[in-house]
Amino acid sequence: MIKRAATAVRDRFKQLWDDLTSSTDAGLLGVVRFFGLLYGPIDRSLPIDEAFKKALRYRLAPHVGWRHMFGGICYLLFMVLVVTGVLLALHYRPSIDEAYPSIQHIVSEVSFGWLIRDVHMWAANLLVIAVLAHMARVFFLAAYKPPRETNWLIGLLLLIVVLAFGSTGYLLPWDQWAYWTVTEVVDAIRAAPLIGHALADALAGDEIVSGATLSRSFSLHVIVLPWIAFALLMYHFTLVRRRGIAPPPDEPEVAANWRLSTAWSADEMLEEEGTPFFPNHMLRLLIVTVFVLAVLTTLAALFPKPVGSLADPYTVPDSLVSTWVPVDVSLALIRFLGSWGFTLFTLLAVVLALLPLFDRSPERQPRQRPVATTLGLIFFLAFLASWLVGRRIRSIPPSARPQPQLIGELPGTGAAPPGSILSAHTTLSTDGDGEPITRQP
Repeated sequence: MIKRAATAVRDRFKQLWDDLTSSTDAGLLGVVRFFGLLYGPIDRSLPIDEAFKKALRYRLAPHVGWRHMFGGICYLLFMVLVVTGVLLALHYRPSIDEAYPSIQHIVSEVSFGWLIRDVHMWAANLLVIAVLAHMARVFFLAAYKPPRETNWLIGLLLLIVVLAFGSTGYLLPWDQWAYWTVTEVVDAIRAAPLIGHALADALAGDEIVSGATLSRSFSLHVIVLPWIAFALLMYHFTLVRRRGIAPPPDEPEVAANWRLSTAWSADEMLEEEGTPFFPNHMLRLLIVTVFVLAVLTTLAALFPKPVGSLADPYTVPDSLVSTWVPVDVSLALIRFLGSWGFTLFTLLAVVLALLPLFDRSPERQPRQRPVATTLGLIFFLAFLASWLVGRRIRSIPPSARPQPQLIGELPGTGAAPPGSILSAHTTLSTDGDGEPITRQP
């Protein structure tokens, strides 16, 4: 009796499973493939379970190995940022009165809030390093050459989006270090030629860094940039699968495009040479994922990122403590090159973006491309040098320090003393009784 009942229940569930798989479009596996759990083409003519098994039997090109893991690391860190960012947004309040207290609430009262915040910040730092490492591998192996020029441009746009994520998120704690660092960067952008002033005004939303700046940063950080990032990632992944993974410089390009058709049968896939996606490449992904998460959690637990005191537009801090890699780079460029630092670095990035349009030769060895190799070395070494120099910068520039005199109105002028914080960041006027009015930030 019990055996017959168990058989009936099993048959019932099997029938239910067959009905579900036959009625579900195999295109739903595109979501699984977006998260990196599938690579091969999806045969939408099959039930979803058979299409999944067929995609697992896909074989990658023979040259695909561990050195191609940097792209996966970038994507993993991005997903960590998305998850931890959503958890932080549940408790964060984007206003100048509540931003700093909400950060204190997260790190001191929310369960594991301190760990989530530090994982988020360390993932942002490691993501910049991983993106640059991935970009360097692609550049020096000439993987930007035809037919992958578009994917190279998409990758550079993703780098800009990553930097924009960190830049907009850096101000959100609303502490002294973030406030005055952002103020210095905005002032440097405003002094840049041509579009500098308009760009600074668009980013700040005010004459100074204020609540409007915080509101814009939060909106860009949690609404606008995530949609842009996901759109670019989907296009990036589509192009990688369509064009194939670039072969080493000493192999012909045809090796990279050995399977661009989606019409391969399961038997043909099994007979082809190459690296099986499952379990070989899947095992690599698992190992790298565990390693990166272990490193990320260890850094967050042992080296937490500090938080400064509450932001005060009228009190300059004694020192700045950077919590993000590009901030070190930005401070080094500003202190030693002024507004031209950003301009020159931007021009160099534009040259790298346009390089595939001019470097059309078939040579892919670095020694055979001296101009391109030199440009790449200048870019990456300049970033590394600026990072190392910027890490040692802790002081506030003299131009931002108030003069040793009372901050107030100069007699008979209605203006603040030259060089004072008020003169740089406020406007003084008088009311009907002649008393000075200070515009609050």
